[in-house]
Amino acid sequence: MTLYAAYGSNLDPARMGERCPHSPLQTTGWLEGWRLTFGGEEHGWDGALATIVQDPFEQVFVAVYDVTPEDEAALDGWESADTGLFRKTKVRVSTLAGELVVWAYVLDAFEGGLPSASYLGVLADAAEAADAPVDYVAALRRRPCRSTGL
Repeated sequence: MTLYAAYGSNLDPARMGERCPHSPLQTTGWLEGWRLTFGGEEHGWDGALATIVQDPFEQVFVAVYDVTPEDEAALDGWESADTGLFRKTKVRVSTLAGELVVWAYVLDAFEGGLPSASYLGVLADAAEAADAPVDYVAALRRRPCRSTGL
């Protein structure tokens, strides 16, 4: 089993329970020195997709899951890592119990573009479900987005 840091819709324990039923939530924490951003607008849900980029002044809330090899393969399919849209990278997560080395998905596309309002809502709801701090969830809900008219 390997440790995976979820920062997008996979923050939601119920979603991860469906996608990776054998991979329990271990803890939550922060990717210090990283920033949540969006890119790959041409690949997304009517807008840009969530990703992370290094930024020494920022941090990203994450949920850490202990992922089985079978669930990892399934998650690679969900996240399009098997097609090259996302790639895995090692990151350090700061938790209350100490620092963990884990992997996370990073979009293999240029940063830029706006997420759809519905996608941003999914991300904020997922962060809320993972018990992210209230101010973190509120900041997600205030981010610029584009309306899809739905």
